[in-house]
Amino acid sequence: MAGRRLGFWRRFAIVAVKPALRVWTRRTWAGMEHLPASGGVIVVPNHISHADPLVVAHYINDAGRWPQFLGKASIFRVPVVGYILLRCRQIPVERGTVDAARSLETLVAAVRDGGAVVIYPEGTTTREPDLWPMRGKTGAARLALATGAPVVPIAMWGAQKMFDPRNSKLSLRPRIPVTVVAGAPVDLGRWAGAAPTKQVLDEMTNEIMLRLRDQLAEIRGGTPPPIWAPTGQHRAVGESEHHAGDAA
Repeated sequence: MAGRRLGFWRRFAIVAVKPALRVWTRRTWAGMEHLPASGGVIVVPNHISHADPLVVAHYINDAGRWPQFLGKASIFRVPVVGYILLRCRQIPVERGTVDAARSLETLVAAVRDGGAVVIYPEGTTTREPDLWPMRGKTGAARLALATGAPVVPIAMWGAQKMFDPRNSKLSLRPRIPVTVVAGAPVDLGRWAGAAPTKQVLDEMTNEIMLRLRDQLAEIRGGTPPPIWAPTGQHRAVGESEHHAGDAA
């Protein structure tokens, strides 16, 4: 990715963030060949820490793409901060059902414009006690149906040692080991052209989450548990269960 095409603010972000991350982390990157060199792509990472967006951004940028994260629209209305985020091509989205259609249109436009759009399918850091993936929301599936863009899963481990959401413990020690692995695009072809019904979106979302879980198991080792769901919601999803889910 040629620096001259990034513009001032994106070059500024790289200079401000990446040197610190190079000191803070000891990185193991793999699977970058699965991120297309150009064209719209939907990137779906697991979410284990408030620090992992920095790690994901570092990885995607090292792979030659510019990551475009979703952010609450209200943040983009903050003076200076919102200006910089927009200049860095981050994407404001509205929360709530009234603005859901408009937010989806914004994301569709970003993908069709050739962006590498990052969506955390869990919607927040996982609540699973051992930081395995939990049941996903359907935003990534909706975007995939609307655009036909590849959905590339990224599994990571180690960012929880930078900031652990379970106890809010921050560690600034240098060279914390982090591993990030991109996999081949999730095969969602069986749903191509389908109407975005709840069943279709749930099935697509569960396919994405199972891939993320299995990729994470390759990093962590051992046998992964079923996809976890918070108490009071749909049951956990295992290999043969493809009907739990929720709208983003």
